[in-house]
Amino acid sequence: MSSLLIRRARVVPVTEPAAPTGAEPFAAPATASSEPVDVLVVDGVVRAVGPALDPASEPSLAESGPVEEYAADGRWLLPGLWDQHTHLGQWTLASSRLDLHGTRTPEEALARVAAAVAVDPDQPVIGSGHSAGAWLRGVSVAELDAVSGSTPVVLINSDFHHGWLNTAALVALGLPTRNEVVRENEWYATYPRLDELAGSPSASGGSSPAAYRRMLERAAALGVVGMVDLEFGAPASDWVSRWGQGCDLLRIRWATYADGLDAVLAAGLRTGDPLVPGDDRLTMGPLKIISDGSLGTRTAWCCEPYVEAGPLNHGAPNQTGAELEQLLATATAHGLDVATHAIGDRAVWEALAAYARTGARGSIEHAQLVRRDDVRAMARLGVVASVQPAHLLDDREMTERVWPDRTERCFALRWMLDDGVMLSLGSDAPVAPLDPWLAIAAAVGRSTDGSDPWHPEQALTVQEALAASVDGQPTIGVGSRGDLVLVDRDPLAAGPAELAAISTDGGVALTVVGGRVVHRA
Repeated sequence: MSSLLIRRARVVPVTEPAAPTGAEPFAAPATASSEPVDVLVVDGVVRAVGPALDPASEPSLAESGPVEEYAADGRWLLPGLWDQHTHLGQWTLASSRLDLHGTRTPEEALARVAAAVAVDPDQPVIGSGHSAGAWLRGVSVAELDAVSGSTPVVLINSDFHHGWLNTAALVALGLPTRNEVVRENEWYATYPRLDELAGSPSASGGSSPAAYRRMLERAAALGVVGMVDLEFGAPASDWVSRWGQGCDLLRIRWATYADGLDAVLAAGLRTGDPLVPGDDRLTMGPLKIISDGSLGTRTAWCCEPYVEAGPLNHGAPNQTGAELEQLLATATAHGLDVATHAIGDRAVWEALAAYARTGARGSIEHAQLVRRDDVRAMARLGVVASVQPAHLLDDREMTERVWPDRTERCFALRWMLDDGVMLSLGSDAPVAPLDPWLAIAAAVGRSTDGSDPWHPEQALTVQEALAASVDGQPTIGVGSRGDLVLVDRDPLAAGPAELAAISTDGGVALTVVGGRVVHRA
């Protein structure tokens, strides 16, 4: 039995959200308790909350050994934060790849590739972070060949819906040669094979247990206690293996895709089942389905065409309606929740129709462009909206260009809460930074750079954004899960810029998972 006593902390209320704020981009509807209290966690559960607690008065602690104490000194305590949408393998590897963030043109990206190839022509170049959808022209394999020669090059678009490969990489991976990028389903099948390129980051230790551990520690330092891992092509055995090699730091829910579903069913795994017997921190998550594309590749499936792409381009689905429904029905029959990627409003409508017909449980991932009637349908069906608010910061300019007639329906967080939809926030890391405070700030302020809030009528209050970031946990009290985060400022009294800064100014003092301290500033 493990025991932890946090002394003199102010408890932050995350339940009972305040009334909608209309056009106000920010409001602080409540404050943390003014009087500090002690919080006792025993065997992963909050046992007592009150002033000047005496552990000796707890008979069950008599044989548990010494109680670890931490002096909060009046800091603010709230349930631990979750990131409900991550790709942890890609996030881990991103630190060892060529960084293409901030490239405003194909020429800038090509210049970075040329420089990397010049350093070591015998090593493949794998880059990520560029947003080709924001560039004013398309790209070709020929121009990438011109700066890379025989060195295999793979450039992963920031939304992970396509890869820009040169001819050497196409040949090395056994793909048909072409003069355009590799998109959608073909790309998803290719991505897990990148370690076949000798010398690639994943083949040279960039995805080792030690590399994962470093990234998990980085997340813990932000107050993250759990993540849903939606990595492509990664079997459950990978997590089980690294779990025993020092990666048992945070809670992880592992998701499968359709190509791994048969193995999950054969193992009899249901959502919530532990992957390591007796350990509830590593569990089976949902079946992940990618039902349409993305805004950046102009493949998100929409009811109306993209303004800049001609009258026939509505995006496209990645499965037929029958295929989507069959996947949901199979998952539901075997006790699996379903996480359905749907960015365009047509994809959201089709996914909800499949949920209704099959009785499936789960979420719409992204729900970036929605119609109000579909939000209400989401509420009726009990489907969770799993949204990544930091994307609105990155996609704002692109959206104004390609969806200028429907921007008021993008990231419609206020509609969702007002209509009774359960909302969960995440990052989609590494597409956006794995940073719950940035997600909260974006949901509250609809801007973090000082520009005017983007459709502030869809903003959340701080309390609502926190409630959507703690995996459904209530305000800390007796019986609460012993997953806690202690911060240096009252988040309910902070504006968007201050919220976003919590992750960069060392504002997280303590992170606790199951009563065990996993980060201490």
